[in-house]
Amino acid sequence: MEKKPPSTDKANASQLRSRAEAQLRERKKLKAGVTKTGADSRRLLHELQVHQIELEMQNAELRQARDALEVALENYTDLYDFAPSGYFTLAATGAILQANLTGAKLVGIERSHLVGQPFGRLVSAEFRPAFSTFLEQVFAGETKQSGDFELAGKGQPLRFVNIEAQRSLNLQECRAALVDITARKVAEAAQIRLEVMTASNRKLEQEIIRRKTLEQALKLSEQQLRQLAHEILLAQEAERKRISRELHDTVLQTLVGISVHLASLTPKPADDSRSLRRKIAQTQRLVEKSLAMVHRFAVELRPTVLDDLGLIPALHTFMKDFMKRTGVRAHLTAYAAVNQLPLDQSAVLYRVALEALNNVAIHAQASAVEVQIKKLPDWICLTIIDDGKSFDVKRVLRTKGNGRLGLLGMRERLQMIGGKFSIKSTPGHGTTVTARIPVSTESTEKGVKGSSETKP
Repeated sequence: MEKKPPSTDKANASQLRSRAEAQLRERKKLKAGVTKTGADSRRLLHELQVHQIELEMQNAELRQARDALEVALENYTDLYDFAPSGYFTLAATGAILQANLTGAKLVGIERSHLVGQPFGRLVSAEFRPAFSTFLEQVFAGETKQSGDFELAGKGQPLRFVNIEAQRSLNLQECRAALVDITARKVAEAAQIRLEVMTASNRKLEQEIIRRKTLEQALKLSEQQLRQLAHEILLAQEAERKRISRELHDTVLQTLVGISVHLASLTPKPADDSRSLRRKIAQTQRLVEKSLAMVHRFAVELRPTVLDDLGLIPALHTFMKDFMKRTGVRAHLTAYAAVNQLPLDQSAVLYRVALEALNNVAIHAQASAVEVQIKKLPDWICLTIIDDGKSFDVKRVLRTKGNGRLGLLGMRERLQMIGGKFSIKSTPGHGTTVTARIPVSTESTEKGVKGSSETKP
């Protein structure tokens, strides 16, 4: 604040002296015409001297008050200009009426250029609508309002401020205090980035764990596939050995017998017609036996009736021979439209049924077995139920060898056509093998609804 020049103080003192002399003249007029004595003159002189001293003391007090006021004003100016926060006085339109040095430094503009400028221009374009709303709220009520805004200083780094503003008593202006919160905003942004990075790292760690688990599962699956392929090769070799032995021990021996009998049919003088007919009959029986053996091998490898007539006749034929060989009662229940299934599905169900029945014959020691083929809304379900002894399914699947190969083979066949396989074995209730294959549109359109019950 500017100080008053010394000439002003002298003018005030001169005016005070003039008023004192005027007052003295007024007193002389009042006492005009009155006889003055020496005592009156001395009393008047004394009063004038006292009054002069009072005026001098009053003048000294006024000078002290003025000096104190100037010091307080200087202190207030220093506190206002160099306060750690920026202070602005804004009109209702948002125009800047006053600003301190800290505020000018905060926005990066000289104070002389700030007065009269709209404060909204100092706010970045993204925050200007929010600032307009903020200013309206300040002038609409008496409570203090607060908000965070980004400044749009040219050539300056990004800066955020918190503005607290309250309407003045005259209702025409408001005082706003600005605090630099850039460091806090930067810290918050860094914290958010850190949280995002932490979440990303956590997801990455989970993905790494998942991929490692998947890799281990793939390695285990690869090992299982190699083991399964090895067991399949062993099983194929064992099957070839069995078929070779069967051919050698049965078909080949029978053919040798036929050859011997045919050689004995050469006419001899001692042979009569009855002996010749007997030899021919024996030869025919050997041929029939050979045909039956060859037919059995063909049925086990690939029955032609499956391709020609369908699944039900093929199972009927096999189960009839199954009962003759094992003495186990077998019962087949199926719906008629199952014969309309595509050949690949029919072949899978046939192989699963054969494998399950062979397992019953070899391991179950059962007296009866039930084969059911049912049509469900989305599945065709094949169920083989026996009343034989149970077994530990998990233990058998973990055991290496041909014992589990049949179960794995059934599962693999079903998985190739999108089917599902399950087996349940309960002590005292036998074993239930369930195979489900999805219903195909083609078989649904061709199939005729109905059911049939067949007893082999």
